[in-house]
Amino acid sequence: GQDWDAASNSETMATILLQNLLIQLDEQLDRVFQEKNFLLRHNLKRIKQHLQMWIDAIIEANIGIIAGAKANMGKYHGNPMHMAVVVSNCLREERRILAAANMPVQGPFEKSLQSNVVSERQRTVEHKVTAIKNSAQMTEQDVKYLEDLQDEFDFRYKTLQTREQGDKNNFLMRQEVYKLQEMLNALDHKRKEALSKMAQIVNESDMLMNGMLTEELLDWKRRQQIACIGGPLHGGLDQFQNWFTLLAESLFQERRQLDKLDELSNKVTYEGDPIPLQRPHLQERVDFLIYSLFRSSFIVEKQPCMPTHPQRPLVLKTGIQFTVKLRLLVKLPELNYQLRVNATIDKNASFIVSNRRFVLLGTHSKVMNMEESANGSLSLEYRHLQPKEMKSSAGNKGNEVSHMVTEELHSITFDTHFSLYGLTIDLETSSLPLVMISNVSQLPNAWASIIWYNLSTNDPQNLNFFSNPPAAPISQLMEILSWQFSSYVGRGLNSDQLSMLAEKLMGQQVSYSDCQVSWGRFCKEHVPGKSFPFWTWLEAILDLIKKHLLPLWIEGCIMGFVSKDKERAMLKDKMSGTFLLRFSESNLGGITFTWVDHSENGEVRFHSVEPYNKGRLNALPFPDILRDYKVIEAESVPENPLKYLYPDIPKDKAFGKHYNSQPNEVSRPTEKGGKGYVPAVFIPISTIPPDESTSPCSPLDLLPMSPSVYAVLREHLSPTEIETAMSSPCAAE
Repeated sequence: GQDWDAASNSETMATILLQNLLIQLDEQLDRVFQEKNFLLRHNLKRIKQHLQMWIDAIIEANIGIIAGAKANMGKYHGNPMHMAVVVSNCLREERRILAAANMPVQGPFEKSLQSNVVSERQRTVEHKVTAIKNSAQMTEQDVKYLEDLQDEFDFRYKTLQTREQGDKNNFLMRQEVYKLQEMLNALDHKRKEALSKMAQIVNESDMLMNGMLTEELLDWKRRQQIACIGGPLHGGLDQFQNWFTLLAESLFQERRQLDKLDELSNKVTYEGDPIPLQRPHLQERVDFLIYSLFRSSFIVEKQPCMPTHPQRPLVLKTGIQFTVKLRLLVKLPELNYQLRVNATIDKNASFIVSNRRFVLLGTHSKVMNMEESANGSLSLEYRHLQPKEMKSSAGNKGNEVSHMVTEELHSITFDTHFSLYGLTIDLETSSLPLVMISNVSQLPNAWASIIWYNLSTNDPQNLNFFSNPPAAPISQLMEILSWQFSSYVGRGLNSDQLSMLAEKLMGQQVSYSDCQVSWGRFCKEHVPGKSFPFWTWLEAILDLIKKHLLPLWIEGCIMGFVSKDKERAMLKDKMSGTFLLRFSESNLGGITFTWVDHSENGEVRFHSVEPYNKGRLNALPFPDILRDYKVIEAESVPENPLKYLYPDIPKDKAFGKHYNSQPNEVSRPTEKGGKGYVPAVFIPISTIPPDESTSPCSPLDLLPMSPSVYAVLREHLSPTEIETAMSSPCAAE
């Protein structure tokens, strides 16, 4: 496969992969256009014409990535690494979706995010927003009718005023006065009615904003927290934008109507006029709701993240650029290019439990607009900010707190202000708490802090969280650990694998449902009998999969997390040569395999090879090791004991497509390699002493030996003598 993750950090590699993608794109389009599927051909043409406008939506849905890449190449031509990041994220989301399809059981978090109650509430919010908008429109008609009625009253009243005094006493004049009194009564009634309807709209807007709409926004922010640590991707901002914009339009319409009533009252007023009595209070409430609506609508759409580590948001390294995207959910044309946003880090430094101080380098002041985003939202994205640590004075050195660097939480604040229709509004929002590191070796523990924070609290700004971090329910923690695998390496964990992890964390329990895991046990305390914490062990496995085992993990070839007792129980009744792959519990970042065989007297024997780590896997791919692996057992011909991947899949069927080289055929001594050298190969070999058949094999893994030398040894030495020679100190050296 093509490593788009690596390409996102290498311009040369990104350029090469994009060129290959263009070639593949042309081939696919030629094939499609040769088919007789006219609808597909038509749709492809339409997609090519309009793709520029909605490419982001296509990438999010992972639809039409091939056509999308070509149509959008002009946009990313000057920055191939940016395009590589887009493709990498798309492929990662595809793996997550496929992994989710293989994991039908939902955990408590995912179930809560997909609650039917939430969907019903969204429908209710949609209905109420629409009703408020319609009511504001109807009130607009009422005010217009009121204005017409008042104009007629004013005209007739002024006409009456111009009459002679004597004329005012006749019968017709008395009728006219009576008519004017009726009109004034109607005018008063309509004014009270309009004000009552406006008050009702304000009340309904207030209840909606402080009730269901706030709950929906808080739920979205919680879903964003969960998505940051690998959970299901959140969405729905376009729906929020529709709600917020309609409400803002309705409230501004109410404000204009109140201004109109004030104008009408200045022209015609009378004793008991309701407008001077009620309008100021209504105006104050409308203005307050507008302020509140705008402040709620200013959000961080995409949390700070280094492009080099897209699966680890909220961890920033000094000197490395990061991206962050802001959005105003009230989308009004009058605000385009009117909001200049400033970014600062640790604005409220007095609340930070750290003596380290940072500044942001790069362009930290930008203007929000509707042109940069594909969906036309009012937003901005910072792409070139980078944190720099300020040198602390000697006086601060004595006040060091006990927190580790990776437990110090920081925050980036964004603020702006604008004037609209006579209102001046100040806005401020902040990122979720983030961890600042100065060395990439701190990334695993920093990410553990981000996981624990967002698992444990929905408080968006508790920067003192690690002063007393709470314990976490193990059921929720296990679900989030599965997300680490689905988001980072494309396949989550099943219930058996999670049970093994729970046992490793908590020891054997009758039930884990009520267990709580402390922060220390998860990340800081050593696993019993080991020299490393649980999270360090798990992170090393994730790194091993990502770099060396990804296709095998995604396809489910690696059982991975299984105890030795269960491993033997699973293998004991299987055919000889049946094996399974699991991660080492004793070594960091190691994978081993265990196979079963049966002696002539029916004895069941298990063999586990010493774990392979990154160093060995750098020299030879793991599928090739499984193919070429040999065992030398007393007086036996060396052979590969691995026949069937558990439960009964032939080895070559399971791994054949992943072999990177031809099988290592033994050459005769007369055969010569290139440039006069005898060809050499790596042969993974283990020896099994006669009396230790159930002990872990002691491998001379990846022993460099030419086929010719091996053939000579086979002709002149017995297997026992070969074993003795390879076990000697000279061979080991």
